[in-house]
Amino acid sequence: MWDDGHRLVAGVDEVGRGAWAGPLTVGVAVVCEAPRRIPRGLRDSKQLPEMVRETIFDTVAAWCEAWAVGHAGPEECDRFGMTAALRLATRRALLALPADLVPDAVVLDGTFDYVSTPVAPTLFAEDGTPDPLAELGPLRGAGGGVWAAPVTTVVRADARCASVAAASVLAKVTRDRLMRTAAAWYPPFDFDRNKGYPSPAHQRALCGYGLTAAHRRSWAFVDHLPWGQTSWPGRAPGADWSAPEDERAEDDSWPADAEVGLEGDPDELAGLALETPADAEAG
Repeated sequence: MWDDGHRLVAGVDEVGRGAWAGPLTVGVAVVCEAPRRIPRGLRDSKQLPEMVRETIFDTVAAWCEAWAVGHAGPEECDRFGMTAALRLATRRALLALPADLVPDAVVLDGTFDYVSTPVAPTLFAEDGTPDPLAELGPLRGAGGGVWAAPVTTVVRADARCASVAAASVLAKVTRDRLMRTAAAWYPPFDFDRNKGYPSPAHQRALCGYGLTAAHRRSWAFVDHLPWGQTSWPGRAPGADWSAPEDERAEDDSWPADAEVGLEGDPDELAGLALETPADAEAG
């Protein structure tokens, strides 16, 4: 993309799409035209053990020119659907970037472009549901105009492109920390281990205790719960997973965690492509 004249390129990746509980999270990692050397061990987050992801997190964040993570909460996944929730989390991440470091091109993992503004802005008009992107307002580019950077989708980009791998690690670690904090609210659900994804312990807890405020309620697994659509006592239902960090610190229903990192460390040095590692299971 440097050959096409782009100065700032962002890798984008999501985590949490297949989870039963917790937010859907999108990471954005911005690199400049002459990026520093790729951090040792950087790979798609699914290829790395949790301890390794935590170990390299700060180095990966410093390698980026800028980075941010955005969330769509479980209630937003239910209300808007997963496609709109992906767009919402992505827009929040992009809006969190410094105005002078908004990317002018994007590499996106997969085949579906959830970064570009949808062609049909009246998606929610028929049932009266507010369009979450319209409520956030437009993203502005460095020149002040409405942002409309080209998006390139690449299958397994998180294993082939360093910026997308960085976005994957940053999003995964941020979301994992949120779920480990949430585990203290819901001990039987084993969130510190399963991070809200399906697991035997998670399934047993659902059958015994019902849904918590962290669960997505429109998914098929809810249909088979004996307790129906219940809420775990002691935590406010509908916690705002998109609230700014300072608001979360005042809200006991919120697991506190940092989301946005800014400029990198000039001591780490160059490269773009990653060797493609062996296929790994999704998660």
